Amino acid sequence: MKPTVLMAPRMPAALVARLEERFRLLGPMERSAPDALPDGAEQAEVLLTIGSQKTDAALIDALPKLRLIGCYGTGIEGVDRAAAKARGIQLTNAADANATSVAEFAMGLMLATARCIPRGDRFVRGGHWQGNAVERMPFVPGLAGRKLGIYGLGAIGSRIATRAAAFEMEIGYHNRSRRAGLPYRFFDGLTDLAAWADVLMVSVRASAENRHAVDAAVLKALGPEGHLVNISRGIAVDEEALCAALENGAIAGAGLDVFEHEPNVPERLRVLENAVLTPHIAAGSQAAQVAQQELLLGNLDAFFAGRPLLSPVSL
Repeated sequence: MKPTVLMAPRMPAALVARLEERFRLLGPMERSAPDALPDGAEQAEVLLTIGSQKTDAALIDALPKLRLIGCYGTGIEGVDRAAAKARGIQLTNAADANATSVAEFAMGLMLATARCIPRGDRFVRGGHWQGNAVERMPFVPGLAGRKLGIYGLGAIGSRIATRAAAFEMEIGYHNRSRRAGLPYRFFDGLTDLAAWADVLMVSVRASAENRHAVDAAVLKALGPEGHLVNISRGIAVDEEALCAALENGAIAGAGLDVFEHEPNVPERLRVLENAVLTPHIAAGSQAAQVAQQELLLGNLDAFFAGRPLLSPVSL
């Protein structure tokens, strides 16, 4: 008899097909809650989810045979790790499987906001371009020689740093601790990093302690020529403070792939010309998705074979 695996959110069709070959697959669920569990869920040994979806103690308690929670992406913020640890449940995520994809998208967002690319697109499409002598867009500082401050120099942040260095940018970062052997400037505080930077890149892991880490004070420190790029999680940025900073010119612009209450994006953001907005697609490359799926399946194979997990998350 095939082991039972419960899928909380809908997952890519190609992955679902491969899961159904190996397991008794249940789900997706309408919502991650005990009263939404499908018939047979009490037999589930594995719960597949995503970090932004809630996996709380109530749901964990409603799955008596649960022994593994597998997060499809890198995020784990929705999982009640204390409840999982208390039950002896293991946790995995996608580790650095999508890091390259997210890093290259981060560079695209940085270019889009700092070089006003979407604004230029709208300028042309709106019929405003009448030649260089009549109407033209304002000059911008560019990126070469400018300072990129990276908040979170993990797998994604490190890849962003190497790409930004190729753009001849100076790199600084803020982490919980200094990383040895790197040529980048380390800052003890996020506000100090923002004051130094021309572009502040948010690539920190989402967690309760990072909620609203980028607040009004950090945005003020970034300054009226500064740009914010967020490819991390929306909760890392105080969205109300960001809207105010963009509206009043406290910062020059922002490139955002993530939002505080997805999929809801505030009208205040949607109407701003100096905000570039995308629908959480940084990891949406074919290569990243294939890598995530292979890693998830590899973790399941290892788990059911009694081998060490390929990408365990410490609880």
